[in-house]
Amino acid sequence: MAKLKTRRARAKKEKRIADEASSRAKRAKTSKEEQEFSVPIYNSSGKEVGKYSFDKKIFNGKVNEAVLYQAVLMYNANSRQGNASTKTRGDVSGGGKKPWRQKGTGRARAGSTRSPLWRGGGTVFGPHTRDFHYDIPKKIKRLAFLSSLNSKLNEKRVLGIDAISLKEPKTKLFKAVIKALKLEGKNLFVMDAVDENIMRASRNLKEAFVKNYKDFSTMDVLNCDNLVISKTALEKLPERFAE
Repeated sequence: MAKLKTRRARAKKEKRIADEASSRAKRAKTSKEEQEFSVPIYNSSGKEVGKYSFDKKIFNGKVNEAVLYQAVLMYNANSRQGNASTKTRGDVSGGGKKPWRQKGTGRARAGSTRSPLWRGGGTVFGPHTRDFHYDIPKKIKRLAFLSSLNSKLNEKRVLGIDAISLKEPKTKLFKAVIKALKLEGKNLFVMDAVDENIMRASRNLKEAFVKNYKDFSTMDVLNCDNLVISKTALEKLPERFAE
């Protein structure tokens, strides 16, 4: 009887602990869902001029690593050229004449000097030109893109910029903007409309990449250390997730 009471007491205690853990997890999930991300907005001189709050229904900090893995795998596969190619014995020129007669020489039989066993012969099971390209469903691609942005928001690697205006397509002018924002590593600048001066000024910089808000992808976000988005592009960014 005493053992039965002990087991019941232990079961009640374990149930209480499980319920408390479940409630804590629910509260944490709710607070994360209600979390609102905001990023500072700077001008070209590096002075903070405001803040922008993301739509918490879209940008909620959730990162789906499985979907990100699928997207990275796809982008890497699609960037492969697949040009490696070798010649089989049928592709190597020459070798039409039989090297020696079939019997009576004491040597092994040979029908062609282009056999894979011979120097200068063909290759067995070598690579051939192929296309590695494939695609993943649009919804998965969109979710991976959102996860990449959420990962940068979680790391506080996203900031806004009021506008970038260059009078001349000079690299030093664009580098001055990067220095004013105190950015290090690779930086992806996302604009609502890419100006010709900005493109020409940034193309010589290894640490800067400029993209239109419609064109940058999951790999662009993951490959950069900092994501700098113009104020207008921030307002238009939810369009990328519209059904």
